[in-house]
Amino acid sequence: MLLDYVTWTVSPNLIDGPVPVRWYGLMFAIGFLIGYEVVSRIFKHEGAPERWLGTLFIYVVVATVVGARLGHVLFYDWSYYSHHLSEIPKVWEGGLASHGGTAGILLAVWLFSRWVTKRPMLWTLDRLVVPVGLVAALIRLGNLMNHEIYGGPTDLPWAFSFVENVGQWMRGANPVFTAPSHPTQLYEALCYLLTFGVCLWLYWRRNAQEREGLIFGVFMLGIFVPRFLIEFVKNVQEPWELGLRQACGLDQGQLLSIPFIVLGVWLIVRAMRRPRVPLEYPNRFAKDKDRKD
Repeated sequence: MLLDYVTWTVSPNLIDGPVPVRWYGLMFAIGFLIGYEVVSRIFKHEGAPERWLGTLFIYVVVATVVGARLGHVLFYDWSYYSHHLSEIPKVWEGGLASHGGTAGILLAVWLFSRWVTKRPMLWTLDRLVVPVGLVAALIRLGNLMNHEIYGGPTDLPWAFSFVENVGQWMRGANPVFTAPSHPTQLYEALCYLLTFGVCLWLYWRRNAQEREGLIFGVFMLGIFVPRFLIEFVKNVQEPWELGLRQACGLDQGQLLSIPFIVLGVWLIVRAMRRPRVPLEYPNRFAKDKDRKD
């Protein structure tokens, strides 16, 4: 007989101790390492200089963390942080927003394209986003381990009952469980894994990178359309969003997703209206003397 719901009692810590190792941080790290390997193979496939990889990796890691943190501060909790500016850098205390991370990556890629590759932003974005769906899925699994970003009550058989007082529970208190709720972390993770698979297929099987902006546009829709829809069953991140939902039927995450969805549609239409530009695939990293740009 199927269970009525899952009682989720996994600890956010993979390893306890004076310096605990958290699942969330591990998922972040694994995602970035896999992403580096995928982009490395793409750059080698197209004959890009290997030295671009390390620079891009640093740009993206810094931009993701800083952008996601500032996104949370500015988009969700400025009323608090405006009076506690010294707490803004405390990323380890939680509070990251994916929309801010996306904006940070776009800025970083603009700088990377301007200062390093001397190529259009879309050249980098079409290749960079291929593994990002997998990274996003792993981060949502980290949220699952943290008992956070879950949905409202449901009687579906795959509902999860999370520990509501997770901080106190980890310090020895008895757990206080939520009502059986939508595991929206899993919903998003599955959608992002599908996006990863589609982007991988578009690049390696369909050579979609020969239509500038197409892979990036598909990625934007694959990430932000599910995010927009899943928000309807997800709990709001901040209490003030309840008023926003009553006023317009949408929360902050949905409003922030709309510009990215529009951008994705525009990029796909633009790419399909333009002729395909065949590329060379030397399958080796370029040396500086090989560069033609």
